[in-house]
Amino acid sequence: MPIRPDKEAALRQKMAAAGIFERDIDESFVRSSGAGGQHVNKTSSCVQLVHRPTGTQVKCQLDRSQAVNRYVARRLLFEKIEAERLGKKSEARQRIEKIRRQKRRRSRRAKERMLESKRHRAEKIENRKISWD
Repeated sequence: MPIRPDKEAALRQKMAAAGIFERDIDESFVRSSGAGGQHVNKTSSCVQLVHRPTGTQVKCQLDRSQAVNRYVARRLLFEKIEAERLGKKSEARQRIEKIRRQKRRRSRRAKERMLESKRHRAEKIENRKISWD
């Protein structure tokens, strides 16, 4: 399934606006690894891009199609360069950190609930004991 021309044009415009030009990108094709069977083993569908001015490298083998991988690799390269340029953490890293924080909070609450239920059970057991006084 090829990439729609309007999507490609939009990506080219974004890259040009950010100062990333095709002439600055070295593109090479290598054989993919992993799932895909004979098709992957015989064709060079993995795309590797190097942005010479920044030295940023991207490798993409998401799809069996070279055309799709070329588009995705360019998009990844753009996002990576923008993240470096803006000095921000990538959206993916921010999302992962947010989930990690949520889980940490969740586990603290769960621990409090668990300790409370342990105390409650201990009290019940303590009340069952017969005093021989």
